[in-house]
Amino acid sequence: MPHATASWLVDNTALSFEQIAEFCGLHILEVQAIADDTAAIKYTGRDPVRAHELSMEEIEKGQKDSDYRLKMLKGPEQVRRTKGPRYTPVSKRQDKPDGIAWILRNHPEISDGAISKLIGTTRTTITAIRDRSHWNISNIVPKDPVTLGLCSQRELDALVARAAKKAGIEAPADARLDGDREALLEELRRERDDAARRIEEAHHVEAQAIEQVAEWIDPFSKKNR
Repeated sequence: MPHATASWLVDNTALSFEQIAEFCGLHILEVQAIADDTAAIKYTGRDPVRAHELSMEEIEKGQKDSDYRLKMLKGPEQVRRTKGPRYTPVSKRQDKPDGIAWILRNHPEISDGAISKLIGTTRTTITAIRDRSHWNISNIVPKDPVTLGLCSQRELDALVARAAKKAGIEAPADARLDGDREALLEELRRERDDAARRIEEAHHVEAQAIEQVAEWIDPFSKKNR
């Protein structure tokens, strides 16, 4: 969740936008938009210290030296199962059919065996969802398995790329940031111009208020000038 992490770092540290952008893997203009509260989505900050991704000592180093590049903490190695299906917490097992339906709809090139390993399910379940014979088919709603917490984005992307290569089709390119640079620049320019106009209007109102107070104190000041 790089945008949420960037939001927290902007609000709670004195790190430069360049440092935050590099650590979170974002464009500096995205960080600028978050800081100026002009981003398309309002992100809830995610504390990287509590997530054991950064230490306060590392943040302090970055705050003292703007050229310093933050280093992510290496967490303990996860114990990996070498055999058998992926383990899924009981609380998330009811979400598996929704994740399977999403993959079948959006990436039909992925084999049932690959889906089985990714989600931790059986081919029988996958077949039942595909041919709509699943006992709960009326309540199954396709949902991104990453959002459901059934797999990571990296795992899903790698699987899609392998399946696309095997099927001889071009993997979909992520073009979500195409044109964002110019759009962000234009939005920042507009915000800057609006801020300048508001300051000018405030100065004008302030000058009028001062003049009115002076007239109230000395109502004959204008006549004497």
